[in-house]
Amino acid sequence: MADGGRDSRARASPPPAELSAQQPAQLVEELSRSNAAIKAENELFERFISRLNPKDLEPLAPTEPSIGMSQTEVSQVRSRSKSKSRSFTSEHLVQLTVEQKCYIAQQELEEMNKDLKRLHEGSERVIGNYKATIEEADMRLGEIKKAQYEFDREIAKPLREKKGVMMGAEKVNRYFEDRTRAKETLAEKLRLKNAALRVQKKKLQMQLKQKEEMDEALHEVDFQQLKIENSQYLEKIDERNQGLLNFKLLAGNALQVLNSYKKKLQNASYESSQLDSEISAQNEVLGKIESESLQAEEERAKAEAENQRLHSQLSEYHVPDVLEYVKCKASHRELEQGVRVWERKVEIAEMALQTHLKSWNRLKASSDP
Repeated sequence: MADGGRDSRARASPPPAELSAQQPAQLVEELSRSNAAIKAENELFERFISRLNPKDLEPLAPTEPSIGMSQTEVSQVRSRSKSKSRSFTSEHLVQLTVEQKCYIAQQELEEMNKDLKRLHEGSERVIGNYKATIEEADMRLGEIKKAQYEFDREIAKPLREKKGVMMGAEKVNRYFEDRTRAKETLAEKLRLKNAALRVQKKKLQMQLKQKEEMDEALHEVDFQQLKIENSQYLEKIDERNQGLLNFKLLAGNALQVLNSYKKKLQNASYESSQLDSEISAQNEVLGKIESESLQAEEERAKAEAENQRLHSQLSEYHVPDVLEYVKCKASHRELEQGVRVWERKVEIAEMALQTHLKSWNRLKASSDP
């Protein structure tokens, strides 16, 4: 690989006399690019060599370059290498072929993919551990909040209400003793469950060992079948995830509609409360109007009775003497003036009654749905 770089530099370098002003910079840039490529190839080859065993290095030796070569080529190379092994020098190094370079690059690519896969698996394990830690912390936080709420409900709140101090201390002591017994019971249950899981784990390990001893490993056909089933299950999972996403969208739309209806209901409730207050106020006004109309009706009845009495007196009237006539005329004039005043009052009361009746009808019409 290094001889190829020297040959390219030898071919790319013209005589110094033929170089122009820009050619040295271009030549240096081309040489730097070629050196970078050669350096990358050398690093790639060194990584490939470092992963091989000493026995695997023999095919890559200058005398036997068998990577990516057929059996006939290997035999020819071995015959030539045996004949020229004594005259072999550093200037006649055997270079790697294009097939060998592609093979090395492919192996390096596979190794890089494996490393990436291992890193991905390791990062997934770390993320899973962090998620489990967060879930455990959330569970503990929930338990702490629950215990704090129960303690505040059973102990702190009664103590804040200034009950007996001695009874409060005894209650606190009894509360912590009950909690301790509950924790011990839970720990015993978890210990029994852990022991059962250990027994189950041993059984599964024994079953796995028996299967390995009986050589019941899956064949290639089984793996292909599992791959097909896995792809089918993945398709089903994608379909279910798509359905779940659609259901989430529907739920979001339904929630938006529900919120809009809630707002409308809130506005309608507010309007209903306002209308109730207005109706109550109008009912009060209507009650006042009805009482006033009844009073006016009573006054009108009294005025009519008085008017009838006066008319009966006028019908039964006989011509008196002059002085009596004058007196009667004056009293009659006063009575007529009183009658006009009462008639005017009756008209005013009737007008007020008509006004109140119209207001009442409008209120009835507005209150009816």
